[in-house]
Amino acid sequence: MPQPVASSSSEAASTAAHGTPREVFFAFLKLGLTSFGGPIAHLGYFRDELVVRRKWIDEAGYADLVALCQFLPGPASSQVGFALGLLRGGPIGALAAWTAFTLPSALLLLAFAFAATSFDGALGQGLLHGLKLAAVAVVAQAAWGMAKSLTPDRPRAGIALAAVLIAVATAESVGQIAAIAAGALAGLVLCRNGAAVEATHLSFRVPRRVGAACLLVFLALLLGLPLLTNALDAQGLSLADAFFRAGALVFGGGHVVLPLLQAEVVVPGWVSEDAFLAGYGAAQAVPGPLFTFAAYLGAVTDPAPNGVAGAVIALIAIFLPGFLLLLGVLPFWDRFRRRPRAQAAMRGANAAVVGILGAALYSPVWTSAVLSPYDFALALAAFLLLVVWKVPPWIVVVFCALGGIGLAFL
Repeated sequence: MPQPVASSSSEAASTAAHGTPREVFFAFLKLGLTSFGGPIAHLGYFRDELVVRRKWIDEAGYADLVALCQFLPGPASSQVGFALGLLRGGPIGALAAWTAFTLPSALLLLAFAFAATSFDGALGQGLLHGLKLAAVAVVAQAAWGMAKSLTPDRPRAGIALAAVLIAVATAESVGQIAAIAAGALAGLVLCRNGAAVEATHLSFRVPRRVGAACLLVFLALLLGLPLLTNALDAQGLSLADAFFRAGALVFGGGHVVLPLLQAEVVVPGWVSEDAFLAGYGAAQAVPGPLFTFAAYLGAVTDPAPNGVAGAVIALIAIFLPGFLLLLGVLPFWDRFRRRPRAQAAMRGANAAVVGILGAALYSPVWTSAVLSPYDFALALAAFLLLVVWKVPPWIVVVFCALGGIGLAFL
């Protein structure tokens, strides 16, 4: 693949000088160790480190790149990091950026997966219950914030409500997929009057044939993995299929992956609801992308492959679709994003995402964690700490873990 070059809307916009994969790796390792706070915070860390301090790309080019990654399914902050690695160090630089940004949190959650099996007795159970209550607060905060930004009017609020109804009508992942598809179709009709996207310009010189090949691989895996799973009856393929599908259908990234993963691993009985929510709570306390929650789930899933092998399969499978889509649309992005119909469909799909997250907030998050008035009080306190006092999520997780231990001895 030729070395990609980014440019902004101005012909005079600067392009990044070529770097090395080693430089990219250590820049993103620093970010992977220190980037707490979720996708939006990650984008701020990237800007400070790579735009302002290292000057890998100018402000206009970075804004274009963020707009692209927020438009696509997948983990937006990781996609931005992957693209910046591609910009600076070529294809190997892109892999170096993803590895360095992802590895710290993935290793921490893998360690938690192995340690969680030894959490018995009142102390261990209280800790795990506290992590589940932290998940209640974090998901409620995400749903509240996304509702304010993505459902600001009656049509989109109606789409979100319809998505809730579709999602709760079935526990299978097809419910979330149908809700997103219905939201996009409704957006074509109901959301045509939104503000148009600014006509900024993003030009990564990825050949169109490379982009087309990535899109074909994405579609082949999305459609072919379920067929192979049914034909071969191999649990490793089933695991890859489940996480690939979740990563391919997450609009909004971050917390939105929760209901899709719940449908893929809890409903078939691979992971218990208690283990699922405890891991999700632990994921709030580590830096880096929330999608590394997949490493924990792959490690604790039953039947095999699990452990390290399951973690690796799940981690690669959940990130791969977002990166294939990013590479696939880079050559075609400018022309597509200016189309009013595409913008309307995305407004509807984003509203549906709010509904899906709201349904997940009730079940399994709330119903599995809030079992007493004391649980409700602790979860509410954590929510207020996040929303009102703006306390970092990892501190809230520690607060809930200690609170859960305290409640276990009441």
